[in-house]
Amino acid sequence: MTTIKPLDDRVVIQVLDAEEVTAGGIVLPESAKEKPQRGKVHAVGAGRSLKGGKRAPMSVKKGDEVIFGRYAGTDVTIGDKEFKIMRENEILARCD
Repeated sequence: MTTIKPLDDRVVIQVLDAEEVTAGGIVLPESAKEKPQRGKVHAVGAGRSLKGGKRAPMSVKKGDEVIFGRYAGTDVTIGDKEFKIMRENEILARCD
């Protein structure tokens, strides 16, 4: 697999699959599934550059599960895995 190293405040997120069954037990066909909004942080950049050459610390780290906007980031496929590359501020929440 190719190594992905995000720059500055960008984050590489491995997209988690969309739910295939609703809470009520209904199996959804491929065309009815919503676009996934959850993922696992695969790689994190060094942080946004600040005045004086310092970097702002990132609020997520590799391995965190996060929620992001439906149309956030740029979709990238490497092998058979889907990734999104987005800025840290496009991440809405971290799942603990």
